[in-house]
Amino acid sequence: MDCKCNAITLYTAQSEIVYQKILTDGICYSKEAYIQQKYEESAPIFLTAYRWFASEAEKLVPKPEQAQLPYWAFRDLYSVERSGEVRLLTLSVPLSQGIFFDLYQWNQILQLKFLDTDPKAQKAFLQELSMRGLKESQIMLSSFYPDLKAQILDSWKTLFRYQHAIQSGDFSKPQAIQAALWCIKKEWIISAE
Repeated sequence: MDCKCNAITLYTAQSEIVYQKILTDGICYSKEAYIQQKYEESAPIFLTAYRWFASEAEKLVPKPEQAQLPYWAFRDLYSVERSGEVRLLTLSVPLSQGIFFDLYQWNQILQLKFLDTDPKAQKAFLQELSMRGLKESQIMLSSFYPDLKAQILDSWKTLFRYQHAIQSGDFSKPQAIQAALWCIKKEWIISAE
């Protein structure tokens, strides 16, 4: 069982630098500069999604002043990407500290896609873009088309529709749960491989 009372077991892969910072300081916060460095020329795409995520997520779980962006963690070990030299951390995180969402929907957001639970609404939006000769990524990475950009951003809010259920211990939906953490605390670490 991966949920014990008010905590959930989560898995995350972190660099040795992050792991050592947690051990030394007892806590570590993610910074936007780390995203810039990791993704280089692709950083604008990731930062568009990450900045939106951070602004919405802090409405659900207050963001500490030191945090800029969240760390990613997963309910299932198989979802953790372990490329490069990283430490696999097994964490026991208080449910109140996690921002929970559907992994597959988050992947759509990372592709800057319109996200809607209503297939008809999604089809209508994509048809409108097609008639204008536009793609979602063009809209999201430019300062043009503010009305369309607002529609895409508004559609992303469905990402958090399971937050309250999961925080209450109901893991029946979605199938693949991803979590965001404003920090990683030493006291949460069960193991580090």
